[in-house]
Amino acid sequence: MSADHYQVIIIGFGPTGAVIAGLLGREGISTLAIDRARDIYDKPRAIALDHEIMRLFDNLGIAGEVSRYVAPFPASEHFGAQGQLIRRIDMVGEPYPLGYTPSMVFTQPPVEQVMRDRVARCPSVTVELGTTLVDVRQDAQAATVVLTHEDGRAREVTADYVIACDGASSTVRQKLGIHFDDLDFDEPWLVVDLRVNDNGAGKLPKTAAQFCNPARPTTYIIGPGNHRRFEIMLRPGEDRHVMEQPEQVWQLLSPWLSPDDGELWRAASYRFHALVASRWRQGRVLLAGDAAHQQPPFIGQGMCQGLRDAANLSWKLIRVLRAESQDTLLDSYETERSTHVRELTTRIKAIGRVICEQEPVAAAARDARILAEGGGSPRTITRQEIVPPLTTGLLASKPSAANGTLFPQPWILRDGGRALLDTITGTGWRLVLDGTAPIDSATAPADITTIIVGGSGLHEESGVVARWFERHGCRAALVRPDHYVYGVAKDAPELAALLSELNDRLH
Repeated sequence: MSADHYQVIIIGFGPTGAVIAGLLGREGISTLAIDRARDIYDKPRAIALDHEIMRLFDNLGIAGEVSRYVAPFPASEHFGAQGQLIRRIDMVGEPYPLGYTPSMVFTQPPVEQVMRDRVARCPSVTVELGTTLVDVRQDAQAATVVLTHEDGRAREVTADYVIACDGASSTVRQKLGIHFDDLDFDEPWLVVDLRVNDNGAGKLPKTAAQFCNPARPTTYIIGPGNHRRFEIMLRPGEDRHVMEQPEQVWQLLSPWLSPDDGELWRAASYRFHALVASRWRQGRVLLAGDAAHQQPPFIGQGMCQGLRDAANLSWKLIRVLRAESQDTLLDSYETERSTHVRELTTRIKAIGRVICEQEPVAAAARDARILAEGGGSPRTITRQEIVPPLTTGLLASKPSAANGTLFPQPWILRDGGRALLDTITGTGWRLVLDGTAPIDSATAPADITTIIVGGSGLHEESGVVARWFERHGCRAALVRPDHYVYGVAKDAPELAALLSELNDRLH
């Protein structure tokens, strides 16, 4: 066996692995990414993404290409046991806080191809498909993976760090003996993707829908173009393999469509789980994406969570590999992401419990309760308020409601046109100052980019940042490379203390 060494080895080249490879490759980190499959899975699995993820794609330089396969996610109307509207889940309105439509649907296979094409443009990244992980071990100096190739060849490769993005049945996680914590959700569903014709499209609801019918809870999603998805809860005793057969699928769809209205693209049964790995790091090996967590799909956060892992872990790993921070910085990855995943999964699970109620009397009581919460009429909540901020980890010790939230991204007016803030400032550590009442930032170190918005600084189109400063009662925000707010300050002494604390914690 020959031995090669990389700074990072990524096991699994799905969306999470590909984005980590792109983020590391952008910074010249020597990386090996492997996957046992040669080809991208040709049917859609994930269908939703949000503005945080689109911002990440933009930072990778692929937002324009991805947008060809994306459409806005319309409001989801929830209908009760009697077919009555009980509430809506929508997205926050304009001006959009991160510069992109806050909730979107997308077609996964071509978007994955865009991610892989981006990695192919990174000279420091090697991709080996048709390659399977057999074993992983580590010592104080390095991690070693044992790989086999399609031709039967075996080899050992070493790395400073290994990232397991190898899915829900992760070989790496099993080899490490890391178990899942079960957050108590386990329901059988059938996911049906269709390409509808004009006649079929005309029969379907004009917005996304959640039919909270205790006889058969069903989700309906409008994908890009003529793509439509139904997620249909299976009843006790129903054989999932039988229910996947086309004649059974069309029977389930008969309240809405007939076989003349389009073609089946995919019908697959799943158990919707709520699982989180008990540990996300063991020495030089870290878990990300489905290898670390699975959640029910009720607000479309599955892939988003994996890509949040990618964004959170990558910048920390780069600092450690460049000896800019101690290896202990990587511990904040699990602290932040595991806590966030558990909180969001708890919220998604609560929505799922409401949707999955199969007892008619309990369903009627549920409908009455939800309507009462809206004062007797259907209320609207946003998908964005369901996703929590970071609440622990690398955040300022001085509390603020701003800490752990995503810093907004306004459109900036310049040169007779406009550009998004990240395009102008880059994506490293940033100190953003309120230009209407600037405070002295002389203490900011050279590796933190100082930006002034408003006043004599950058002029934003819609006052997004100005209102953010006003809402949080501050005049400066220290923003991490993944766009989460480390901390805020209202005057020069507070800012100096904030920068000093960050310096101590990073170095």
